[in-house]
Amino acid sequence: MKRMETGFFGTRGRIAVREWSGPEPRYVAILAHGYGEHAGRYEHVAAHLVAAGAAVYAPDHQGHGFSDGERALVGSIEEIVTDVRTLVARVTHERPGLRVALIGHSMGGIIATRYAQQRPSDLAALVLSGPAIGGNPGIEALLAMDPIPEIPIDPETLSRDPEVGRAYAEDPLVYHGPFQRATLEALFGSVGAISEGPGLGALPVLWVHGEEDMLAPVGVTDPVIEKLGVDPANRKVYPGARHEVFNETNQDEVLDDVSAFLSDVA
Repeated sequence: MKRMETGFFGTRGRIAVREWSGPEPRYVAILAHGYGEHAGRYEHVAAHLVAAGAAVYAPDHQGHGFSDGERALVGSIEEIVTDVRTLVARVTHERPGLRVALIGHSMGGIIATRYAQQRPSDLAALVLSGPAIGGNPGIEALLAMDPIPEIPIDPETLSRDPEVGRAYAEDPLVYHGPFQRATLEALFGSVGAISEGPGLGALPVLWVHGEEDMLAPVGVTDPVIEKLGVDPANRKVYPGARHEVFNETNQDEVLDDVSAFLSDVA
């Protein structure tokens, strides 16, 4: 697997991009990571997808990873959607004839869903992993507090594998501080926009989610998935799994489900 690091100028400065590919990819997968993390945490996901025939591109969103911007400050989800659109345009130019699938985890699920609502014709498929598209009432309640208390993400909520939490806590590229008000306003504003529609029409969508997800609870996510019109056959909730299903103890099952879905539609 060949790995490269590139970048482009986005809405708020330079956006760093990681790329992975094999010799003759059949389709392109673009990965949109979650809040506070970075694309480097998805190298094993990229390796699995490359082995299944994908060329994978993963940007660090504004304020995350190696990209420009104040750490974990999201000025606007729509700006990040614009950055992803810039990357899609570059990829389709570099790899003409290859169809594009968009994969979004958590906050990245918000980004990916907004993209698909606005430009479904750009995409061959959409994969949503623990998408925060239904919000989280406990986190949204922080907006009523002044100042917002310093409550960072608990690494134990990510996976049943304690090594995942340990690596997350020790990763210097992961943001470990409190939520910023502007970021929460951007996130929950987009949650509201997603709920208003439109649905995703005929676009093939796969939803994968942990049953015990405390950050994007299934109970508030499922009604939005239903409203978006996702085929019930493509909704997979894994028993006992937490927020990061790509890093869970059953990650091989999840990645096999994703690559099989994409091989059929992309």
